[in-house]
Amino acid sequence: MRITVFGATGRTGWRVVGQALHAGHEVTAVVRDPAALERHNLGGPRLTVVRADVMDPAAIRPAVAGHDAVVSAIGPRGSGPTTVCADSIASIMEAMAAEEVRRLVAVSASGFVREGDGPLTRLVAKPILSRVLRHAFADMRRMEDLVRASRLDWTIVRPPQLTEGPRTGSYRSAIDRNVRGGVRVSRADLADCVLRCLDERGPLHAALAIGN
Repeated sequence: MRITVFGATGRTGWRVVGQALHAGHEVTAVVRDPAALERHNLGGPRLTVVRADVMDPAAIRPAVAGHDAVVSAIGPRGSGPTTVCADSIASIMEAMAAEEVRRLVAVSASGFVREGDGPLTRLVAKPILSRVLRHAFADMRRMEDLVRASRLDWTIVRPPQLTEGPRTGSYRSAIDRNVRGGVRVSRADLADCVLRCLDERGPLHAALAIGN
């Protein structure tokens, strides 16, 4: 499979790139700083690194053209007002539409969703988290709305708190609701889930929450 990864130098993105290469896929990593991938010892004949501004649909069209799927692992940084998730996904989807690429997996978060949570998480933890991360969550909500309104074959992946733990492949998942008690998962397992969604071609038109 030929996969384009946006946010490829982020803490989740580079793991998606690495695991995809290990699985034998061809990967195009769209980055602002190519040296960032080198620091993770990522390279080889199946990796193409493209330096481009994700906010410019015309600039990223060549990185999308001829590919089977696109992954967005772009996330907000800090706690201030932001539109990076929504703006970047709008640009990515415009480029995908122009190049007739339909498969999209977008990483979001489970923090602003309460369906499936237990009482303590839903009534105590989530209200606090929603206040602290209100700007980031608003951006991710808008991103999800844009994805849902598209005609693409999309999957949204919603992880809880992310850790730097190893790839286990033993996480739990739930469709359109959170994993009860699944309050954290490793970035390596998040990357594993993203690739599973591509390999298994689904779930389509759904949000998949994961957690340990």
